[in-house]
Amino acid sequence: MKFPRTHVSLPRALGAAAAVASITLLAACGTPGSAGGGGSTSTGGGSMAACEAVPGDELVVLEDDKQLQTVDNIIPAVNAAAIEGDDTLIPLLDTVSAALDTDTLISLNKAVDVDRRSSEEVAEEFVADAGLDSPEQSGSGEVAIGAADFAESSTLGNIYATVLNAAGYEASVTTIGNREAYFPALEEGEQVQVIPEYTGTLTEFINKDVNGADAEAVASSDLDATVEALTGLGEEVGLVFGEPSPAQDQNAFAVTKAFADEHGVTSLSELAETCGDLVLGGPPECTERPFCQPGLEETYGLEFAEFSSLDAGGPLTKAALQQGKVTLGLVFSSDGSLTPTE
Repeated sequence: MKFPRTHVSLPRALGAAAAVASITLLAACGTPGSAGGGGSTSTGGGSMAACEAVPGDELVVLEDDKQLQTVDNIIPAVNAAAIEGDDTLIPLLDTVSAALDTDTLISLNKAVDVDRRSSEEVAEEFVADAGLDSPEQSGSGEVAIGAADFAESSTLGNIYATVLNAAGYEASVTTIGNREAYFPALEEGEQVQVIPEYTGTLTEFINKDVNGADAEAVASSDLDATVEALTGLGEEVGLVFGEPSPAQDQNAFAVTKAFADEHGVTSLSELAETCGDLVLGGPPECTERPFCQPGLEETYGLEFAEFSSLDAGGPLTKAALQQGKVTLGLVFSSDGSLTPTE
């Protein structure tokens, strides 16, 4: 599971094709929390050599080579009843999935969150550049596309709408808050028929909705297995899905490029083999979440001397990394303030 977004400019792992994502902060960051101060907790020293944080503007995401994180590929979620008899809509949405990857998603988010362009403008430009504005398929009818209240979702929703409109539909985009607000509308199918979603997060959301809050997790680091589970759960609530995109928006862990170069690390496993007494930065709940500090310790054997309570992939964590106040920090892979890997 992924930490939720808490602000329109906050993003949510590694690109499907990249083992290490080199990323540069392009926007000013806020004041970081203090590692070792009131927000920090000691987790004890370890047996590995202590590696001090190395300040630097450029960050690199370390490969999650043991697949700690759940997949969260972009996937179109559609009300099944609303498209009954329509064999065109989902294939059109699938062309969007195929045209996206994580680097492209970073660039789209940068255009909106950093360059301050509108989601509508960015979506139209992407559709034209990707050659999706002259689809072979054609359709008709009104389609209401929902979006969550953060920029990435709005941009994706507008991309869907632009492609559908080019094919002859009358598509519009409506922003409807968080998942708790828009999911019932998608299930009902009157106000919203299509929403860009995140494979792992949606799988567990429906799983808990259908099977109870204590339901055993069925989303995992295996994309095919997670999509299969999502498809089955979708049948129970009247939803169908398009193809998952290579583009992911999931948790990832970064160090400065200067630190990675100094210690010769490109993956979390290499970090665990090289360094101990690390300072981890992230949201307060990181110390309890199995895919955050406990998972890093249990899956990789990473040793932390301190935890600095900051934010979930936001400016506090990135600034603390930049300034050398934490060694390893939670980031989101599609953050628009990061430079794509290409």
